[in-house]
Amino acid sequence: METKLRMGMVGGGPGAFIGEVHRKAARMDGGIEIVAGAFDIDPKKSRQMGAALCLDPQRVYADFNAMIETERALPENERIDFVSICTPNNWHFPIAKAFLEAGIHVMCEKPMTLTVAEALELKQLVQKTRKVFGLMHTYTAYPMVKLARDMVRQGDLGAIRKVIVQYPQGWLARAIEKDGQQQASWRTDPRQSGAAGCMGDIGTHAANLAEYVTGLTIKEVAADLTAFIKGRKLDDDGSCLLRFNKGAKGVLHASQVSIGQENNLAIWVHGENASLEWHQEHPNHLTVDTINAPTQIWKRGNEYVGKKSPAAARSTRIPAGHPEGFLEAFANNYCNFADTIRAKANKEKASELATDFPGVNEGVAGMKFIDAVVKSSKANAAWTKI
Repeated sequence: METKLRMGMVGGGPGAFIGEVHRKAARMDGGIEIVAGAFDIDPKKSRQMGAALCLDPQRVYADFNAMIETERALPENERIDFVSICTPNNWHFPIAKAFLEAGIHVMCEKPMTLTVAEALELKQLVQKTRKVFGLMHTYTAYPMVKLARDMVRQGDLGAIRKVIVQYPQGWLARAIEKDGQQQASWRTDPRQSGAAGCMGDIGTHAANLAEYVTGLTIKEVAADLTAFIKGRKLDDDGSCLLRFNKGAKGVLHASQVSIGQENNLAIWVHGENASLEWHQEHPNHLTVDTINAPTQIWKRGNEYVGKKSPAAARSTRIPAGHPEGFLEAFANNYCNFADTIRAKANKEKASELATDFPGVNEGVAGMKFIDAVVKSSKANAAWTKI
């Protein structure tokens, strides 16, 4: 496959933040072109978005079912190669299921589904259809996160003892959903968001980051969830104790009512020989400490980073000192996802670097984490297996 991949999108209509992020990121490296979409549940808004993107009006659809039917009828060299799902959570499963059954690769926003049962069904469908499925856990795609993962893999830290991960925000410190704020309205609605609010929205990012960097699996949680805003049906703050396999312990804190916090995702990993620290708001640096030695600051874009971590080098576009961040991380996942699709189309085995993006297994893990956290909190922070 030598031409650009043709991308369709469901969701991401006028005023939707994440849809525009996906579109910008997918196009960043020049290998993907958006050609079709069902951008909003309101057909008029879908057409409005399609016009803003200068798409062929015949390929701007009123709903995702019409999109599947029409795209499948097109010649193979014209129809979409994959769909990007950028809807509220309750639509992820039915849309992903429909496109997979239609033989179309899928990139999906997280969390993957509303329930564990749906996640397991989707995993079976991905295995059955053999289609490429990507899940947009953005933060594991930062170069310095990949460096951190590779340091752990290569044994630099020794056995992992303690993992601290946080994700505080402050944007839901007031009941802005009552004022019609679009992003707040669906995220605080259990019918659209699922069983968890803050923990489903950003706590899953923190859990995914912890597992990715350490290579460990969260086995048990003891969680305390709170809805501080009166009348809010889903949690807006939560804390969890974590038990990983291989004996490691951890703490996870996520909040959307922490005034002054913007997007302060951060992780500390402590091993028997060294520790590392990474902050999403300062993503181009990784801090490493060893016993009785000065603190090291590893900086993205330098040759020594690439020698240590080919994955970090692959994820770097510009020289050191020029910041890379959020959009580039999205683009890294799209780049690897697209290269895996190309390898499959050419009947080749995708490289380990190309397949380094979150998929259906991470989606299942995320839903099991949400389920366990909610159950634990309802049981007064009782230890709950995942």
